[in-house]
Amino acid sequence: MKNFNLAWGNHRLDLGRRTCIMGVLNVTPDSFSDGGEFFTLDDAVTQGYRLFKDGADVLDIGGESTRPFSDAISVEEEIQRVVPVIERLSKRISIPISIDTTKADVAEHAIKAGASMINDISSLRFDPKMADVAADYGVPVILMHMLGNPKTMQVEPKYDDLVGQIKAFFENEIDLAEQKGISKSKIIIDPGIGFGKTFDHNLSLIKNLHEFKTLNVPILIGTSRKAFIRDLLKDETQKDVHPQSRIVETGTQASVAAAVLNGAHIVRIHDVASTRITVKIIDAIRNGQ
Repeated sequence: MKNFNLAWGNHRLDLGRRTCIMGVLNVTPDSFSDGGEFFTLDDAVTQGYRLFKDGADVLDIGGESTRPFSDAISVEEEIQRVVPVIERLSKRISIPISIDTTKADVAEHAIKAGASMINDISSLRFDPKMADVAADYGVPVILMHMLGNPKTMQVEPKYDDLVGQIKAFFENEIDLAEQKGISKSKIIIDPGIGFGKTFDHNLSLIKNLHEFKTLNVPILIGTSRKAFIRDLLKDETQKDVHPQSRIVETGTQASVAAAVLNGAHIVRIHDVASTRITVKIIDAIRNGQ
């Protein structure tokens, strides 16, 4: 696996030999996995600090749900949700804080409050000012692949060549980002598990993740508690299992192991403590002689 060294401001991420863990903090009332659980300021800060203590390398904070068929919220509401949390956590934790947003104004307010990365599920496409914010502040950006938008992405997603089309998408978006002043050394890609993909598409992407290594940028993958895992683990009555159930977390860790073995540099996850154990073992196997 190719190693990448991301260094900016007071932060540094050495990616490759050791898998980086991005802890998820949703400050939302309606996210698919933990909506409403950390919606108050105190609860969100407590959970963010817990993820840091559990061993997260990056904390990803989002104020707008991107679950399938979700509705967008205003810039003002999103800022009100995330900025106070970032302000408090940035004073307590030493790891980079990533702002999960598609809105340039939200990203800029978050960076001024203490965030130092941008995680944009639209790959800078939804807001033409987002690339300028990333370039002006010199922060790393995560470019994710998605068909359409969260409202439409799961309406019969189809591909003629799943990996080839997504790879071509990234080639184009990386080139556009560089043209707008973002250094390639600060670009991370995310194939977007569950974002405009069927369950079979998700499995195929994990299996073929190594195909994206020729893009020469770090690869992030987020499988945590996703619907394809819950579908695979339905019991004999075909009853769905809760996203936070133990069986789903076990399935998540299996997907993390597969992703790391197939080329993921960063895994985006809800349960950091369990994932630390998984990636420690898988990294040792992967780095073995």
